Amino acid sequence: MCLALLVCMTHITHSVRSVADTVGRVLGRVTAVIIGFVMMVVGLAMTVSIVMLPVGVVVGLLGVGLVVAGLFARVDQES
Repeated sequence: MCLALLVCMTHITHSVRSVADTVGRVLGRVTAVIIGFVMMVVGLAMTVSIVMLPVGVVVGLLGVGLVVAGLFARVDQES
C-alpha cells in the first residue's frame, strides 16, 4: 500500500510541477508585456515636454523592446 501511495504522489507531483512551470512562463511574459506597455506610455508622456525628450525616447524604445521580447521571445525548455 505504501508503494501505491508513492507512485500516486509521484504522478501528482509531476503534474503540479508541469502546471507550475507553464504558469511561471506565461506569467513572466504577461508581466514583461504589461511593464513594457507602461514604459511606452511613460516615454510618450515624457516626450511631450521638450526638456524630457531624450529620456522619453529612450524609455519608450526600451518599452517597445520589452513588449516585443515578451510577445516573441523563444524559451527553450530543458528536458
